Amino acid sequence: MKFEFATATRIIFGQGTISEAAANAQAMGKRACVVTGSSVERAKVLTDKLEKNKIEYVTFSVTGEPTTTIAALGTGAARKNECDFVISFGGGSVLDTGKAIAAMLTNHGQLEDYLEVVGQGKPLANRAAPHIAIPTTAGTGAEVTKNSVLSVPEHQVKVSMRSPSMLPTLAIVDPVLTYSMSPYVTATTGLDALTQLIEALVSIKSNPVTDGICLEGITAAGRSLQKAYENGDDATARNNMSLASLFGGLALANAGLGAVHGFAGPLGGILSAPHGAICAALLPFVIEVNARALQARNPDSKSLERYNIVAKILTNNQNAKAEQAIEWIRNLCKTMQIPSLKKLGLEKKDIPIAAAKSRNSSSMKGNPIELKDDELVEILEKAFD
Repeated sequence: MKFEFATATRIIFGQGTISEAAANAQAMGKRACVVTGSSVERAKVLTDKLEKNKIEYVTFSVTGEPTTTIAALGTGAARKNECDFVISFGGGSVLDTGKAIAAMLTNHGQLEDYLEVVGQGKPLANRAAPHIAIPTTAGTGAEVTKNSVLSVPEHQVKVSMRSPSMLPTLAIVDPVLTYSMSPYVTATTGLDALTQLIEALVSIKSNPVTDGICLEGITAAGRSLQKAYENGDDATARNNMSLASLFGGLALANAGLGAVHGFAGPLGGILSAPHGAICAALLPFVIEVNARALQARNPDSKSLERYNIVAKILTNNQNAKAEQAIEWIRNLCKTMQIPSLKKLGLEKKDIPIAAAKSRNSSSMKGNPIELKDDELVEILEKAFD
């Protein structure tokens, strides 16, 4: 057996660890490009400390899902202001934009030169600029992944810019920063984390290190997601969901994902809907069709048994099978009012297009079995209503 494991150079986890950002930033460079969400004011917990430590910075706001246009604008602003390192403070959209800016600060050419699927997919010639990634949501785990997921409006698809050198220099995961998430954002980001953990566990690229991380993360999410949704000030639940998110990022960066995220790329290009909501709408039906296909075409697959393990963890029932995991996830989605793909804006006519585009997604390469065209369409039709 041979495998590799890569992650951020350093990870700091714990309540109140945002206080360590400024001291670490002093060693990164002379001027930071601080990438934030739509409200720069929410980043004052960071920027106040930068000012106190006399660290120069400029801010760049990401107001929605990250696009190639936004990343290019951010890179231009960082270059114009002679920034030599990046601090991203926000959700997955902000962190992904920060990773793209850090990569382009040290590499020549256009962003599109380095994109998968719709671009040239060129490797980065130089290591990305130093980057401190600070998540304020518990979902994507983007603080420890080596890719930036960007929407390409002209192609109506989300694709990745990917390189091991894009792994952030430092990830600071402070669960306190997630307390302000609304119940809906808690639900959609948390279900994204759970999806990533399950997909990495059953991926054909999984390894013993990612397996342990996934099992621990699924346990944490199973115990705490609904609690965090119902009570945003539950410190234990918030802590567990930040762990689940971090573990999901660690796992996917090394084991890949599967069909849920294979669909999420093209659907994210078609819909103006949260990534986590799309994943949540798909997850139970991907498990259902994957498990059925494995049983029919590869009954000895280790992934089939792993779906049963997921069911045992989520239901706390040692006799549970994949069907119980599907039921548990569907009930949780109902409790947390996760909309169907139709309610998220998908039209029936887009189903064949999304199914066809999903085949080109890098995430599909990790799915435990190659799905047939009719199975891909079936998943989207089941998740539609």
